Amino acid sequence: MNLHFTEEQQMVLETVRGFAEKEVKPVASKMDAASEFPHALVKGLGEMGLMGAFIPAEYGGSGMDLLTYILAMEEISKAWASLGVVMTVNNSLACDPINRFGTKAQKEKYLVPLAQGRLLGCYALTEPGAGSDAGGIATQARKDGGHYVLNGTKLFITNGKNADVAIVYAVTDPARGKKGISAFIVEKAFSGFVVGKIEDKMGLRGSDTAELIFQECRVPAENLLGVENEGFKIALATLDGGRIGIAAQALGIAQGCLEESLAYAKERKQFNRPIGDFQAIQNMLADMKTEIDAARLLTHRAAWSRHQGRLVTAIAAEAKLYASEMANRVAYKAVQVFGGYGFIKDFPVERFYRDARITTLYEGTSEVQRMVIARHLL
Repeated sequence: MNLHFTEEQQMVLETVRGFAEKEVKPVASKMDAASEFPHALVKGLGEMGLMGAFIPAEYGGSGMDLLTYILAMEEISKAWASLGVVMTVNNSLACDPINRFGTKAQKEKYLVPLAQGRLLGCYALTEPGAGSDAGGIATQARKDGGHYVLNGTKLFITNGKNADVAIVYAVTDPARGKKGISAFIVEKAFSGFVVGKIEDKMGLRGSDTAELIFQECRVPAENLLGVENEGFKIALATLDGGRIGIAAQALGIAQGCLEESLAYAKERKQFNRPIGDFQAIQNMLADMKTEIDAARLLTHRAAWSRHQGRLVTAIAAEAKLYASEMANRVAYKAVQVFGGYGFIKDFPVERFYRDARITTLYEGTSEVQRMVIARHLL
């Protein structure tokens, strides 16, 4: 793995950073406070080729290597993590499984507009009774002529309200347990697809999280993704990439915390001196920087390995585990650096602190990541 960025990666990084600084940061706090979905910014990401960043150009994507995408993901999340999660869900959880497992017809119909940002995707696996136990889903899909009929409820679905297309997992053979799960490409326009409760969240308030209800939802048989009863394998393979994306999101949050803390430590004075002169503040800044760099190396290794076609289940879990827990520690320190001001919504570290918390929960809790890593060790 080359630790130096290529000229192309540097160009992408500078372009995305410019977009984040000029277009995202100025509106992030206001939109977050209003729980406003960033439609215009998502359109901007699509125009930059970031909604299908690592999808081949043949199917509407930018054809980036995964590391370049991760660099872009970090920059967007540093400006506003809500926009970052919209981006990573569309890339890693909607586009990627269609690219890997879809038919040519499915790619032409769904992948192209998803990768171009003309459609928005989501990933519907979690249910009220199946969180960490993803193999325990209860949503059913029964075959009826040229259709599958879906019945069930999905929970905590990022982009669920605004998505046009969902990758939905449902049981097609109840007798086989998780080996009887299949994946489907489901359009919101299909009869029986209902958006339910929109969650009122602690963080990521600009990204919608919704309940999806399927009531006799008829899905054409040609929308089966991959092979019938092979859906759980698709779900797990998809999550490997998704977890690398969440690690990059956590990196962006942490880097934002560090940059805000550094600026504040130089500006804020107590006892007639900048607080950055005090060892207690210096120690926190040093710890923040060191942990961020360590997490970045883990995340970049995971992205590089996946791009090389290697099995990254454990490596992705390591990156997601460390980066997410690191982001929470760094956000805590950032609030400490700001003191009482860190508790006030006028300062972005308050938002970073709230946004960091979810990174240890979604796409597999920290406890699940540890379980995955341990299973690969033993």
